[in-house]
Amino acid sequence: MSPGADRLPNVMKVELASLRTSVEMAVAWVNVLFWPAFGRRGRVVSMMEAERFEVSRQVTASPSTVFAVLRDPAGHVKIDSSGMLQSADGEPVSTVGDSFVVHMDREALNDYPLGQYDVTVIITEYEPDALIEWTIGSKVNDQPLRHLYGYRLEPKGAGTRVTSYYDWSQIPDAYRGKGIFPVIPEAALRATLGILARTVE
Repeated sequence: MSPGADRLPNVMKVELASLRTSVEMAVAWVNVLFWPAFGRRGRVVSMMEAERFEVSRQVTASPSTVFAVLRDPAGHVKIDSSGMLQSADGEPVSTVGDSFVVHMDREALNDYPLGQYDVTVIITEYEPDALIEWTIGSKVNDQPLRHLYGYRLEPKGAGTRVTSYYDWSQIPDAYRGKGIFPVIPEAALRATLGILARTVE
């Protein structure tokens, strides 16, 4: 009870105690429902602080079947849910450092007037049938901005547990707090997983 609460009428003491209990319960439920968007001490962590999206989905296809789509430039275009990826040039990747070009159209997001442009997908992690990760290079910047996209594949049951992630924790400080990152919402990752499932199942 707060100071002076002992001088309140009994009915108000009961209401105050009930309110405190309700608030404590609400905080507990929020921590359960929205973890890991909360810190270990219960402090709310914004999406800009988290700097990473990660979503998963079970698909009824083998890791090798899923990976074949993810290593193929045409596969990236096929499963894109944002509408930005128009086409791609290049061969399927096979190791870290491999790259291919994707022709983009930013008008699909209707946020920045970039129109049509090209980006280079540069592979940063590669484990056959298990992990593929890449960053993006473009003519606008001399060096990739180190926002990373990737997929982890885990055999599970009669199929594969596919985890898609987008991590912008390594971008240069000059781009932080500008409202640019994250480039895509978490919902776009989930939608892409849905298209991936439809493609391989």
